[in-house]
Amino acid sequence: MSINLPFSIADRQFMAEAIQLAERGLYTTTPNPCVGCVLVKNDKVVGRGWHVKAGDGHAEVNAIADAGTQAKGATAYVSLEPCSFVGKTGACTDALQAAGIVRVVSAMEDPNPNVSGQGNQLLRDAGLEVSTGLLSEQAAAVNRGFIKRMQQQLPFVSVKMAMSLDGRSAMASGESEWITAPTARKYVQQLRASSCAIITGVGTVAHDNPKLNVREQDLSQDVSRQPALVIVDSQLKTPLDATVISAEMLSTRDVYIACVDGASADRMQALQSRGVKVVELAADDKQSTGVNLLALLAYLARCEMNNVLVEAGPTLAGEFVHQRLSDELKVFMAPKLMGADAMPVFNLHLDTMSEAMDLTISDITAVGTDWLLTCQLKNS
Repeated sequence: MSINLPFSIADRQFMAEAIQLAERGLYTTTPNPCVGCVLVKNDKVVGRGWHVKAGDGHAEVNAIADAGTQAKGATAYVSLEPCSFVGKTGACTDALQAAGIVRVVSAMEDPNPNVSGQGNQLLRDAGLEVSTGLLSEQAAAVNRGFIKRMQQQLPFVSVKMAMSLDGRSAMASGESEWITAPTARKYVQQLRASSCAIITGVGTVAHDNPKLNVREQDLSQDVSRQPALVIVDSQLKTPLDATVISAEMLSTRDVYIACVDGASADRMQALQSRGVKVVELAADDKQSTGVNLLALLAYLARCEMNNVLVEAGPTLAGEFVHQRLSDELKVFMAPKLMGADAMPVFNLHLDTMSEAMDLTISDITAVGTDWLLTCQLKNS
């Protein structure tokens, strides 16, 4: 008895390669999605391409250029539905037709309402064989921030924390350097580089005076884009001599400070004169931060930010968790004991077991001498 499957083993192999190519753009494509494309003719790959950065050629165009005249009569395996509109670059549907592609296999439909099935339909109307849905979950994982922004008008939020084996994030004095070992700290550079913005609190800025940027020597590759920095600071108390708002740092990245309406006009002017983008949001007295975090995330989505990484103290990190605004927790656990007087990893005021927040642990990975737990809140 034979079973006719919609996709062959070869189809799956070629799409897997397209998704791997898409991942090469994780640090650079924002606000666009990461896309990879493989062109195949007579069961051989004749062209490969991926989207490198916004404004440059899309994956399909780059793959066609790589294939040259071999593109005619080929099948295109694309990790995301080809775009059908003209933006900073031409429509990929036009490029595929002009190159003589005869079959297009896409992993998933584009969640962008400007495309959303229209690209596939245009190609079908032009006489190409089109199918979609191959390795869709794997492809979606590469673009989870872009997908969430398109569908919910919010970025994908990762909350990163480091803790000891007894669940502590800093000594009572605030000292926290260093809980984890160098290998874990280098891994954090990858998390930062793949984020559109890093969110932190004014307390972290004032106490630690960090840089919170991507360091080329630790990323082990060129840094072509620094993530924006967003400081949650309801009353604009960020020190004017803080490293993150120095002229040197502001020349490499956008820095936003989120405050509440009615914050000091003089402080606002002083910060804006340095090039800081001050974002006034309605106050929310029910939140320990004073700033409406959901409104802040919606603002960042309007700024076309797909992925944000929260690197903050236990109060702000706890607020993102308590309000269920985090899509995942990235918790580094070090083989240390810091004692009962040390600060908790999340400042959550829960009194009974019925209030406990259940997590799903989706991955546990050894990172040098530390462990990285990737978790999601249940029923989030």
